[in-house]
Parts: sequence; C-alpha cells; structure tokens
Amino acid sequence: MEIVAVSQAASDSRPRVSRAIVRFVKTESAGGVVMMTAAAIALIVANTPLRQAYQDLWYTYAGLAVGDWTLKMSLLHWVNDGLMAVFFFVVGLEIKREILVGELASVRRAALPVVAALGGAVLPAFLYWLFNRGGPYVAGWGVPMATDIAFAVAILALLGSRAPLWIKTFVTALAIADDLMAVLVIAIFYSGDINLTALAWAGGAVAVLFVLNRAGVQRPLAYVIPTLFAWYFVYQSGIHATIAGVACAAMIPAGRRRGRDPNDAELSQSLELATSSLHEFESQLEDDWEAKDRREDALVELADEAHESSATLYLMEHAIHPWVAFLVLPVFAFANAGIAIPNVALADLLGHPLPLGIIVGLFVGKQLGITGFTWLAVRLGLGSLPEGASWRTLWGGAALAGIGFTMSIFIASLAFIEPEALQLAKIGIIVGSLASAIVGILVLRSSAPSPADTGVDVS
Repeated sequence: MEIVAVSQAASDSRPRVSRAIVRFVKTESAGGVVMMTAAAIALIVANTPLRQAYQDLWYTYAGLAVGDWTLKMSLLHWVNDGLMAVFFFVVGLEIKREILVGELASVRRAALPVVAALGGAVLPAFLYWLFNRGGPYVAGWGVPMATDIAFAVAILALLGSRAPLWIKTFVTALAIADDLMAVLVIAIFYSGDINLTALAWAGGAVAVLFVLNRAGVQRPLAYVIPTLFAWYFVYQSGIHATIAGVACAAMIPAGRRRGRDPNDAELSQSLELATSSLHEFESQLEDDWEAKDRREDALVELADEAHESSATLYLMEHAIHPWVAFLVLPVFAFANAGIAIPNVALADLLGHPLPLGIIVGLFVGKQLGITGFTWLAVRLGLGSLPEGASWRTLWGGAALAGIGFTMSIFIASLAFIEPEALQLAKIGIIVGSLASAIVGILVLRSSAPSPADTGVDVS
C-alpha cells in the first residue's frame, strides 16, 4: 500500500494538488506573517512603559445588557472565548472538508499524517508530564501537543523551493489532524463543571442546524443565528465556548447545491450556461474594446454560475477564512503574546519544570514523535513517502510542527488560572516555538532537493 502526501503524475512524478490547497497555503502563509508581526509588537509593548496600559486594555470589561439579561466579559475573554470561536468554526470547516474530499478523505490518504500527528501529540504530552508529574503544574500536559498551522505554513512558504510542495501538504494535513485532537482534548479535559440545562439548549441549537442541513437550506445566513445561540449556551454550559464552533461547522452542508445525477434538469441547465459562457469567451479573440467587454461579461456569468453551484461549506470557509487569518489570529496574538520578561537569569527561568516541560515537549517531542511515528508507519506498511522524498525534509517539517503558538497559548490559558503560571507557560511556548522554527529552517535550507521535492511552489 502506498500513501503519499499528494497525488503524483505517472510521467514525471511531480505532485499535483487542488487549487483549494494552493489557496489555503497562500492564505495561511500571509496570515502567519501578520500574526508574527502582531506577536512581536505585543512582546515589545509588554516590556516598555506601555505595559500597564496594555494590561489595562485587555482587562477592560465590555458586554451586552437587555433588561435583566447581561453578558459581560473582559476584552481578553471576548478574544479567547468569542473571536476564537470563529477560528474554531473555520477549523471545523477545514476538518470536515479534509475528511470528505481532502487529504484525510480515506484511510489510504489519511494514515500517514494522522499517525504522524498522533506521535506529535502523545510524545510531547508525555515529556511534559515527566518534568511536572506530582507537581502543581501537571494540568498543562496538553500545552505542547498543538501545532500552529499558520506559523508553520508561513515559514514553509517563505522557504520557497527549499520546502517542496509535498511537505507543505503533509504538514497542513498533519496540523489539521492535530487540531482535531486538540479540540477533543479541550472538550474532555479542559472544561469546567457541566450545566446540563445549558448544554441541552446548545444541543437544540445544533439540532436546528442539522435540520436546516437535511432540509437542503443553502443560504449561509440561515446558519448564523442558530450558531450564535449554540455558542452562547455552550459558553454557559461549562464546556469551553470555542467547541461550539467545531460542532456547528460539522452541520454546514458540504454537498453541491445541484444534484449529482447527470439527468438532473437544474444541473443540466447549469452546465449549459457554463458551456455557453466558455464558448462566448473563446469566440471573442479580437483586441477591440467591445470584444474585451464581451469576454469580461462571459467570465462574470461563469463566476456567478460557479458561485451559485458551490457548497455552503465552501462559500462560508472562503468568506470567513481571510477574516480569521488577518484579523482573529493577529488580535489573539496581540492580546496573548504580551509577556513581561522577568529580570532573572535565563538558566534559572528555563530550569523551572513548567516552561522546561513545554520547551522539551515542543522542541524534542514534536520532532521525535512525528518523525518516529512516520518511520514506524512506513516500516509497518501503513504508507510511504512520495518517491524520492527525503527523510531529512520530513525532519525539517516535523521541527516546524513544534511551533505551537496559537493553540498552545490557548490551552495554557485554560490549564493555568494563576497569572504567574500562565506567564511561565507562555515563555516556554515562545522559546520552544522559536527553537523549533530555527531548527526547521536550518534543516530545510540545508536539504538537497530530491525528485519528489521539485513540485510546483505555491509560496
């Protein structure tokens, strides 16, 4: 059995990937650069005289009040519980798309990245536990499990041809499987006391989404209000509110708006309109303005028809994804990366079991877990790398998977209530992520391209 990160053409073994993957990587890479900038600004501000103003901003309370009903949280909580629910909604859409039609669509295609993600989650958690077992910080074992897909893909894109397309696709699929495991960990281990009444109301809201899906409702706006209700009641239930985003995303229709039957009248009409628009475009080859206008009109008609025929999941993911990449995640980074670096010796700081466990988990655990579990899967015949792909390139991708910024900080905020512990955790995340990024870049830059490493670059 052969499992590859991307499809290969028989003639030249070059990887071929869908335009969806290309668009995804481009959005994630650009968004990752913006998020890096926001994190850097926050880190600088938190170590200047503006530190107090920065902290006061995020602990300012804001909310809604209607009669006796109120919903108030600090701005930091609005970011972590509200805006991040939008992020998790997009994560849910991506997971569903990948399971239905993407790299996780079959056991054959999913085995290698899923096994790699499992190794990259279990070993870091175990290493953290070794450093903190029996101590007051053991609850943070989930922090080094996560991979920040935006940061990792951004660095892969910036590396250009040194990061071949197959490793970009592999790391993306691995990170999506990693996100699914992180969601399960948050739901099971990092939720509070359960309010069953609120949870039942949340279940009712999700059931409404399910009914809309089964009824064939395709308008994205129809799913917004039930999703907001689901978020509110999940927030009240004691389960972290971001889980509502993933649950609601699972209810979004992923099938085509038109039927799959070639004899379907509406589908036939759609195909005829598309064919007519293409013929009109091809027939206007002159360079005069009228011909150019007719070509533009034909393209607009074709684009409109494609939009009308698109699945609701596709429309929502592509409408929301840029907002998440360029607004939600940068705001999260700016709100959470403002760490006041303590005036103590670095050796003393890194000798503390909390940050040390996170650093070792992200830097050592991710590399050994992903590379080792992938090697084991290949040895057991569960899959294989693309022909000619180098293990050194895989090692570089595994190192970049040790960048755990967004999800790691998010889990740390759930695991640690004490500000001092949370600060130590954030320091460990930043140091571990930075070390992983440096090693990943050095390994990939020093890797000699192999036959599988010559695919089309999407950076």
